[in-house]
Amino acid sequence: MRVFWELGWFFKERKKQYALGIFLLMIVAFLGVLPPRIIGFVVDRISQGTLTTEYLMQWLGVLAAAALLMYVLRYAWRLLIFGSSILLARNLRGRLFQHFTQMSPAFYQKRRVGDLMAHATNDLQAVQQTAGAGVLTLVDSIATGGFVIAAMAITIDWKLTLIVLLPMPLMAYMTNYYGKLMHQRFHGAQQAFSGLNDKTQESISGMKVIKTFGQEQQDIEDFRKLSQHVVDENIRVARVDSLFDPTISAIIGICYFLTISFGSYFVVNGNMTIGDLVAFTAYLGLLVWPMLAFGWLFNIVERGRASYDRIRALLAEPIDIDDRQDAIDEAPSGDLVFSLTQFKFPGDERAALRDVHFTVRRGETLGIAGKTGSGKSAILRLLLREFDNYEGSILFGKYSIDAYKKQRLRQAIGYVPQDHFLFSTSISGNIAFARPKASLKDVQEAAVLAYIHEDIENFSEGYDTVVGERGVSLSGGQKQRISIARALMTEPELLILDDSLSAVDAKTEEAILKSLKKTRTGKTTLITSHRLSAIQHAHQILVMDEGTIAEIGSHEELMRKKGRYYDMYELQQLEALVEQGGEL
Repeated sequence: MRVFWELGWFFKERKKQYALGIFLLMIVAFLGVLPPRIIGFVVDRISQGTLTTEYLMQWLGVLAAAALLMYVLRYAWRLLIFGSSILLARNLRGRLFQHFTQMSPAFYQKRRVGDLMAHATNDLQAVQQTAGAGVLTLVDSIATGGFVIAAMAITIDWKLTLIVLLPMPLMAYMTNYYGKLMHQRFHGAQQAFSGLNDKTQESISGMKVIKTFGQEQQDIEDFRKLSQHVVDENIRVARVDSLFDPTISAIIGICYFLTISFGSYFVVNGNMTIGDLVAFTAYLGLLVWPMLAFGWLFNIVERGRASYDRIRALLAEPIDIDDRQDAIDEAPSGDLVFSLTQFKFPGDERAALRDVHFTVRRGETLGIAGKTGSGKSAILRLLLREFDNYEGSILFGKYSIDAYKKQRLRQAIGYVPQDHFLFSTSISGNIAFARPKASLKDVQEAAVLAYIHEDIENFSEGYDTVVGERGVSLSGGQKQRISIARALMTEPELLILDDSLSAVDAKTEEAILKSLKKTRTGKTTLITSHRLSAIQHAHQILVMDEGTIAEIGSHEELMRKKGRYYDMYELQQLEALVEQGGEL
């Protein structure tokens, strides 16, 4: 029952609702003990031949009033208790989602999307059950059981009550043992469900790739194995869960045997009346629910406890990148000074960057070139403050980037990543993502700058065209240009294009770069690209190699050096000539 203690913070928040709900529940439990006693009185009158119509109608009126009151009270406590449990689920779901938004990329490298979704759905449902049906079952079983036993002992015969309750310690021991097994096995069941959830999400997202390589059957087989694993783990849970009812039913059977045996003996000896024995047997029938409820309670509680443990472990994950207490609440602007001694990605012993030093004056454009894995994207990710575990300093204006509030820093940066993510909404909604109240005119102006306006106008529904999940209905170049328009909507102090022109042709690339140069006067731009035509206009160009700067300078300066940049440029010019049908 530890989970109830762990959820105490929520019960305190909703103490009035839970207190009133439990009070009404106990009244219902008390009213539930009236019928057996009334039946006993009527049976005694029948056996004595003294039953009158007036006497019978009197007690029937009491039963009807009790039934009506129980109907109203049951409706009320369900609203109070189950309504509160729904609020608990909403509370935890909100905390989880907020926690997800605060976590760094390192967190998402360790956690699978399907697992996170399982926490926010299946685990939350189990915790909600604990705070709703679990509280109901606990209170109702104790209250009903307590009132029934009290009625049996006080109004009928305490000796027979004591005899009938002798098997109860055995039931308590067995259900507690089953509960521990349930907790252990339900952990495995939830983990299996997380794996299946992740597989489903991954397969649906990657369906194009699966079909392209003809791996449908293999993917179906992988899904079948994971699905079977979920079944196996839940069967292990069910095997333990299935032991509760037979065990409790067996103990109830023993109780009935003791009732009939000793009750008949007491009646024969004149210690009890026939009506008392009938009422006692009816009370024993009422005691069946609390006994069975304990089995159900252990099921609910252990599932809730295992799920709440998983949720708490997730919420306990530390926030790697957070604001300092004295963080500056203003948007950064000014020169960008990057002075880095060393940086390693978490869990990687190899340095991703080392001895990287450069300065970008406000209003300048910096181009970064280099082969895959040379450190281009690592520089950008540090500027976005996705990681803080580096040796050195990164200044944006007067202060280090970690001196600003995260929200303020990122508001000053327009970022277009290599992997373009579009939401399942309209094109205008995607472009205006950072400025949801922007007018259509503002959206169109950003689209013109990104050289995507004409494409959008040719769509059947124009800017209201829904792009589909992750922009599935658009080409790679269209997605890139919509992402650029989205970044331009905020008029950022620093615009970062991470190889964001790779899917457009040379003419479109040139048009986009000209519009950026024209409209971003006085603002800083960083561009990484494998294609040197995208960065040759930059004020400075960094040539990265194995995590360090191999060369730095303008296009003209680097060409005169005839080093790495010169070789890359000449090779790309040769490739372009061949593609155009030129001769070597």
